[in-house]
Amino acid sequence: MNVKIVFMGTPDFSVPVLQSLRTEGYDIVAVVTQPDRPVGRKRVLTPPPVKVEAEKHQIDVLQPEKIKEKVELEKVFAYKPDLIVTAAFGQILPKELLDYPKHGCINVHASLLPNYRGGAPIHQAIIDGEKESGVTIMYMVEKLDAGDMISQVRVPIEETDHVGTLHDKLSQAGAELLIKTIPDLINGAVTPQKQDDSAVSFARNITREMEWLDWKRSGEDLYNQIRGLHPWPVAYTTIEGKPLKVWWGEKTKSTQEYEAGTIERIEEDGIVVATGSDMAIKIKELQPSGKKKMDATSYIRGAGSHLTIGIKLGESNE
Repeated sequence: MNVKIVFMGTPDFSVPVLQSLRTEGYDIVAVVTQPDRPVGRKRVLTPPPVKVEAEKHQIDVLQPEKIKEKVELEKVFAYKPDLIVTAAFGQILPKELLDYPKHGCINVHASLLPNYRGGAPIHQAIIDGEKESGVTIMYMVEKLDAGDMISQVRVPIEETDHVGTLHDKLSQAGAELLIKTIPDLINGAVTPQKQDDSAVSFARNITREMEWLDWKRSGEDLYNQIRGLHPWPVAYTTIEGKPLKVWWGEKTKSTQEYEAGTIERIEEDGIVVATGSDMAIKIKELQPSGKKKMDATSYIRGAGSHLTIGIKLGESNE
């Protein structure tokens, strides 16, 4: 299909979407992504995953700090795109750009809109204990994720899913849905639906406060929070006043009544912590302050060998 596409995306989520367009033979005239950013403790300047993928296939790459700047818009216009496809690009497109392609600008969003508009829909769906998520392809407007919906696909959230697994499922589902949607879009065979404003919910970017484990909450809520922050940015608590990242945990039954946050059992494969309900959390993977991630067994035998029943986690928020 002779359609010139400019693709806009930045993180890993966007890569399968870009790959699907290329595999289907669409003419991807340029990729627009965020600038290279410092990553890690050593602050190594690192290109976004979409840039890496584009350069593998000799696709032109633009990296505007602000896409709304006139000089940056002109660079995009120079490619004369018929369609702009975005997937987790990270910037809101100005009206001048939205109005340019004859087939419009569409976005691949990782939620069942109008639920979970915003930058962290995968995290929030798991944190909220949702049993289902999905992908929506919609026309873009100047308001955040508020455009008319073109197509949707539903994806179950399994009990053991976390951000990493659900991210991969939704990324692949979005790529497949896009390939099914574009031909109808180009042929004028889609019937966009307006979003129900009364049903809108938001998934704002994750803050440090959202990573803090409040052990007074139910075991179910804490389990959802842990998996909704795994493998990034990771939930945390404190032990003896020092930060402790909780990479993974499991639900387990409390055997005695302890105050929430108290270590009630130390088992070979985990540290069992009381919560605000009769369901405890067994911490399976953790990261003490200043150390690398480790399984609970290694921690119990090493740095945490002094652990005893009755120690309280989360005594002070840093």
